[in-house]
Amino acid sequence: MTQPSPMAGRLPEPYGSGGGANLADILERVLDKGVVIAGDIRINLLDIELLTVKLRLIVASVDKAKEMGIDWWETDPALSSGARRDELARENAELRARLAELESGRPRSRAHGREEAP
Repeated sequence: MTQPSPMAGRLPEPYGSGGGANLADILERVLDKGVVIAGDIRINLLDIELLTVKLRLIVASVDKAKEMGIDWWETDPALSSGARRDELARENAELRARLAELESGRPRSRAHGREEAP
């Protein structure tokens, strides 16, 4: 008579129990080191390229991204209140300058800020 194998009828252990890494450890490692996923999708018809989609995904912590020189969210008005204030201040200054031009009746050159000759 054969004996059943030790694995027969045994349920798998729950994820995270035993010696395996748990999700928090994996996430911490990914954010600390960073992960880059890159790929291109091309659709051709009779050797004519119709569409190209380039995908680039970087998963990293904010500190790691800054260390790599990636900090675009700091200057994006949709993501940064400081950048939004800077953009509003710049736009306000431009509008005040245009209003002053209109009120004075003498338009200034946009390239150098000098008055144009009549």
